Amino acid sequence: MPITVTPFDAGIGADVSGLDLARITPAEAATVKEAWIAHQVLRFRGQKLDDDAMADFSGYFGEPEKAPIGFKNRNYMTDRPEVTVISNIKIDGEAIGGLGDGEAEWHSDMTYIDMPPDASALYALEVPPAGGNTWFMDMYHAYESLPDDMKRRLEGLTCKHDATRSSDGRLRQGYSESYSREELPGAVHPLAIRHPESGRTALYLGRRLNAHVMELPPTESEELLDMLWGHLYENARVWTQQWQVGDLVMWDNRCTMHRRDAFDPASRRLMHRTQIRGSAKPVAA
Repeated sequence: MPITVTPFDAGIGADVSGLDLARITPAEAATVKEAWIAHQVLRFRGQKLDDDAMADFSGYFGEPEKAPIGFKNRNYMTDRPEVTVISNIKIDGEAIGGLGDGEAEWHSDMTYIDMPPDASALYALEVPPAGGNTWFMDMYHAYESLPDDMKRRLEGLTCKHDATRSSDGRLRQGYSESYSREELPGAVHPLAIRHPESGRTALYLGRRLNAHVMELPPTESEELLDMLWGHLYENARVWTQQWQVGDLVMWDNRCTMHRRDAFDPASRRLMHRTQIRGSAKPVAA
């Protein structure tokens, strides 16, 4: 079958059909990468992947990363160190994966390090009957829809991205409950970045909690970030993934944000995830 790429009506993301990711060829992977750069998020339905196949597929898009901070628990591991478990399932009272069943706020993955991952992929093995949807936001559109005076205001401004808490709000192991503004652990990135492959400009916020603009005093920093996040909520271009078993979704972490809905703790949700190591530090547009 020929590879078919069908963009979603939301203006972000596309379905890709005509591919068995367990047997993908280099030429097919090149076609997928072109579609991925163009559409930011890709969905492949009806896949049957073991962890070797998932890791091998991910490797076409960069160097697969080993378990990130927060997923180094031995119970979250698979036979492939590049593949980690996202799940609320517990065995003998112990979680077999990360992130549980609660809501995960809007974020980009691991922007609290100097070279955040380029991409992530999530593969559905078990899904709840309701809830647990994943939402993706177009951060190109977030920047392009800003007023011109706000775009000029962002020039030269950088933001500290908090390393202490996960996307579901939990304090990461080894960190304290609170830090001074100057001592807050995390990385500093431009508020508007140039995508290294598409050349387009994206708003780069990471997540709201504990973020601050380095060049502004606290009150002005809070006002600016509140304005930017308010702009996102009013002007967002968003696509929602309603999971089916066999879905694999991969997204470009440099120009999207994502979040997850909560779901019934009595339901089971089992996902396997890969992450592609960052190829470059985010640079100002």
